[in-house]
Amino acid sequence: MKIIKKQLKFILLVLVVFGCTKEDDNTDFVNQIEPPTNIAVDVTVTQDNTGLVTLRPSGEGVTGYVIDFGDGSEVSDFINPGEDITHTYQEGVYDVVVTANGLTDETTSITQEVVVSFQAPQNLVVEITNDPALSKTVNVTADAEFATFFEVDFGEVPGADPISANIGETISYTFEEAGVYTITVEALGAAIETTTYTEDFEVTAILQPLASAETPPAREESDVISIFSSAYSDVPGTDYFPDWGQAGQGSGWAMFDLGGDQMLQYVNLSYQGIALAEGTTVDVSQMEYLHLDVWTAEAVTDIETSLINNASGTVTEAPVTRSLTANNWTSIDIPISEYTDQGLTVTEIFQLKFVGTPWAAGTVFIDNIYFWKTPTAPSPLVGTWVLAPEAGALGVGPAVGDTGWWSCDAVCVADRACQYDDEFVFGADGSFTNNLGSETWIEGWQGGSDACGTPVAPYDGNAVATYVHNQAAGTVTISGTGAYIGLPKANNQGELPNVAVPESITYDVTFIDDNTINVVIEAGAGVFWQYKLVRSGATSPVVGTWVLAPEAGALAVGPALGDTSWWSCDAACVGDRACQYDDQFVFGSDGSFTNVLGADTWVEGWQGGSDACGTPVAPYDGTASATYTYNESAGTITINGTGAYIGLPKANNEGELPNVAVPSTITYNVSLENSTTMNVHIESGAGVFWQYKLVKI
Repeated sequence: MKIIKKQLKFILLVLVVFGCTKEDDNTDFVNQIEPPTNIAVDVTVTQDNTGLVTLRPSGEGVTGYVIDFGDGSEVSDFINPGEDITHTYQEGVYDVVVTANGLTDETTSITQEVVVSFQAPQNLVVEITNDPALSKTVNVTADAEFATFFEVDFGEVPGADPISANIGETISYTFEEAGVYTITVEALGAAIETTTYTEDFEVTAILQPLASAETPPAREESDVISIFSSAYSDVPGTDYFPDWGQAGQGSGWAMFDLGGDQMLQYVNLSYQGIALAEGTTVDVSQMEYLHLDVWTAEAVTDIETSLINNASGTVTEAPVTRSLTANNWTSIDIPISEYTDQGLTVTEIFQLKFVGTPWAAGTVFIDNIYFWKTPTAPSPLVGTWVLAPEAGALGVGPAVGDTGWWSCDAVCVADRACQYDDEFVFGADGSFTNNLGSETWIEGWQGGSDACGTPVAPYDGNAVATYVHNQAAGTVTISGTGAYIGLPKANNQGELPNVAVPESITYDVTFIDDNTINVVIEAGAGVFWQYKLVRSGATSPVVGTWVLAPEAGALAVGPALGDTSWWSCDAACVGDRACQYDDQFVFGSDGSFTNVLGADTWVEGWQGGSDACGTPVAPYDGTASATYTYNESAGTITINGTGAYIGLPKANNEGELPNVAVPSTITYNVSLENSTTMNVHIESGAGVFWQYKLVKI
């Protein structure tokens, strides 16, 4: 029998694979089939002192079962799903092993203790409790000596079959109505006699939410008008419980606090209202939806929400009704068009009204009342950012741009590799996440030793956080205790541990280009922490090795951009300057910049040369330690480092060498024709435009 069952299983698998080959010859899906899960066995014993036990295995992803009865007898034959098997035991305690077979050769086994005793169950202990999360649901657990299973009669339906479970397990049951019920628990074993426990138990209904509504997404201030929500700034002076005579209709009201989350509680809702401050109205004509979250038990089935407009003393209103889900938060988004289609003007909304159905029948809890619209464009911050892996990307000083107090140099960057790989993730949905991995930089105030170590709560990457990017103000606000950019200790009040751990932090943000930002926070008066972040995985289009295009006109100068009438290197010149046209301008993905000149380059008279090929002359000899910043939106590249340059050494922003000082930084205007061609120009003093065409090699 066992051999036949295994053959059938093999044939089934072959048929599954064969059936799939008509569309796809790939059978990798077989390897993805998981082994059986949720394996259990129900054990019942005949109460006749015979030791006859019935075992019914169950599970998911199972083709069949084999049971080792634990008494030294042979294992069972193959048991099909849904079937049971009986076995006769001598008095004793046995470990029964149930092995479930899946579609592949993988199996899952569990062990279940089976007690066979011809003594009546003793020391029965029963625990009956109301479920803390499910309304009118009762959990019963029973344990007893010499018992194998137990049965429960919940007393709601006379004559109903009892529900059984293995001893020590829990049975859950949901009543139709709350109230007092007689619950009977009977412990059974192999003996004829059983042991019974009875209790009159009060079943309760959950009449208030146990968890908050979902946190609203972060939104720009221009995209939301908030009436009542901790996620946004509410219209000031709003009255959430105006006296409109609703008490006479059986309604009451209160502010409900759920672990610090406040929400509106309208008791026995007939009608209730919200009134903006005297003389205050809001124009919601540019908004798309009215949002509210509503929780109720079973009594209130629908809620009617009216907007009330006051156009210079002419008051009009329109209702919209939505159904509610009992014992859950119902998230409602009503299109503003459902109000305007009724003829309502929504430019001067000054009140909202709620009506319950049935009238005055039950309580509702309301949170997150706000008008909103779809953002016109996602924030350019959306994506994953890291500290730029370069000297100076992390520093502090007395003013923006001044990191004289401390700056992380190249050695520091290497030492803090565990920090420079920390990710700051801005989601398109307004979520914010710190991805720290297994290590980050742990400072002394966190209990560390200013070294890499395991992240410490609340700054361990587990914060549930959001962000709001105010592009007009150039700020980003991170909301969520433990969420941060750059360093955990720097916040708007000061530095930890000298101030309280903040719930939100606002940073100043400036985009250098699409993939590079400067972030600044004043951590207390006159203490400016400054970070340079780069977009993770993003590659600047200028990264790579470039040379002057080996063609006429690629190196020239004139009185205006596009005008090279003063001088232009023609084809013969290109040949003469071969030592210059092979000079390389290398833009690293890490922000580094290098002039690779080789053994010779073009050396001009002001350098002591003879306007011919020669050995490179310092500081323009390719040994400069330099960096670059590419500002895509401005169309500029700034080279930082004395002796570093693009095109010609002599042309810089102040003029031409040797008539001006040797600069430590030069900014060039650039435009990319395509991914391998770049036009560069620089105004070297007033009205002198050096112009270069570079190609990537």
